[in-house]
Amino acid sequence: MIRTLFVLAATLMLAPAQAAPYTSVQLEASSIGFSFQQMGVKADGRFKKFSSQVNFDPVKADKSQAKFEIELASVDTGSSEADQEVVSKSWFNTAAFPKASFVSKQIKLTAPNQYEVLGTLSIKGQSREVKFPLKHTPQGKNGLLTGSFTLKRADYAIGEGMWAKFDVVANDIQVNFSITALAGK
Repeated sequence: MIRTLFVLAATLMLAPAQAAPYTSVQLEASSIGFSFQQMGVKADGRFKKFSSQVNFDPVKADKSQAKFEIELASVDTGSSEADQEVVSKSWFNTAAFPKASFVSKQIKLTAPNQYEVLGTLSIKGQSREVKFPLKHTPQGKNGLLTGSFTLKRADYAIGEGMWAKFDVVANDIQVNFSITALAGK
């Protein structure tokens, strides 16, 4: 019994501790991407520019907050022609709506290093609640936050007019993110 307690105490002392909440994001080591089906073929893209405000404490998830703003004109689909089309009025309409945003409402622990995030996603003047799983991977004093969720492009009027049907571009868009979060001082 005493040996077991000693081993447990030694393990806890040697385990990496999360000393401070994450208060910023290393943007160059982070990504926000998406996947979609076009004529039955999977395609991927990403956004090259976004900003964030975070205060994420893995131990006190219920007190944590996050806000992201994505510059929609920074879209990279792998095709300059597609990039020009997707910023047009029919798609993102970046002239009227230059940014998309996500603001968390609730973050709760569901399992060790696993969380459920509830928040509001706003794109093109439309706001919807989204809920998704978030995984936390400690990396020394910093951490990697990863997750994904599916949005319906019709919910945000992404693809209007001749693009409103889903025969060419599917309604489901998978959003994927990998955020390198930095501990505060």
